[in-house]
Amino acid sequence: MSKTTARWLVVLGIVVVGFVVGIYLQDLKHKESTAAAWKANRFNVSRFNKIMRYAGEMNSDNWSIMRDSIGGQLDSLMILRFRKEVDSMKAAQK
Repeated sequence: MSKTTARWLVVLGIVVVGFVVGIYLQDLKHKESTAAAWKANRFNVSRFNKIMRYAGEMNSDNWSIMRDSIGGQLDSLMILRFRKEVDSMKAAQK
């Protein structure tokens, strides 16, 4: 085996190890961010489920009142979500 071939094999080995380490670190960060997202959204998910149950109770007698209430709750849910996103972006900038 020539020296040139051996060097290319070493370089190839280093590149492969680099990719493996990079993928492993990326997976760790993905798990960390997923856990944080689930923790942050736990309240929003339970609230959304309540809204969906509330919508299931809708009938022809109360649909207009319930529809307005659901719209207001979803609006406040989206506003809270937007505020959290803005706060996290501001915290990341600091």
